Amino acid sequence: MTLKSIIPFGKRSVPIKRELESPFALLRKEIDELFDNFFRDFELEPYLGRWRDRFTPNVDVVEDDKEVRVSAELPGMDEKDIEVTLNRDSLTIKGEKKEEKEDRGKDYYHMERSYGSFTRTITLPVDVDTDRAEATFKKGVLTVRIPKTREAIEEKKRITVKVE
Repeated sequence: MTLKSIIPFGKRSVPIKRELESPFALLRKEIDELFDNFFRDFELEPYLGRWRDRFTPNVDVVEDDKEVRVSAELPGMDEKDIEVTLNRDSLTIKGEKKEEKEDRGKDYYHMERSYGSFTRTITLPVDVDTDRAEATFKKGVLTVRIPKTREAIEEKKRITVKVE
């Protein structure tokens, strides 16, 4: 066995697949390789942890015959930190969550601060009466009640089901 057979000392020709002959396919392959090489030895865990801790409130949307009711869970927030805006076809809830944790011991002092803002926009499924909308905040739950317009209420039509 010779050294030349173990270690390649020159470029060998490798056949290119037919789909890679397109200039766009080649560009895509080069960009993929660029990103793969860039992130190969890069530790992403500290950065992914930030996204994991990001605050996004859970929202429930319920529609009945007379209104649309939106409930958002906002634990640890005050009503002064919440902004609710309504237009003809969507409801937007914005807020800022600020939290400080302080722990004092005999031989130590530990303090953590966290801050985050969120925006949730909910598309409303029907026409609503924006003038009669109400929002209440109780025990960390925001509830927005939005009455439907008279036209939206009357628009429903029952369809009979026929058996064949």
